[in-house]
Amino acid sequence: MLKITTYIKEVIREIKKVTWPSKKQTQDMTLLVIGVSLAVGLYIGLLDTIFQKLMASIL
Repeated sequence: MLKITTYIKEVIREIKKVTWPSKKQTQDMTLLVIGVSLAVGLYIGLLDTIFQKLMASIL
């Protein structure tokens, strides 16, 4: 039982050290992730379409 309480106390102590991002930082980073994901998805989709057409013309 002592190990569990020690563990919980250490977790609480470490969580207090965390610097959480502001709401604005969170929104900005979320939009960045969405934008990069869309760009990568479009890029991969474009490559897939090109390779499909290339393979169709070869076969």
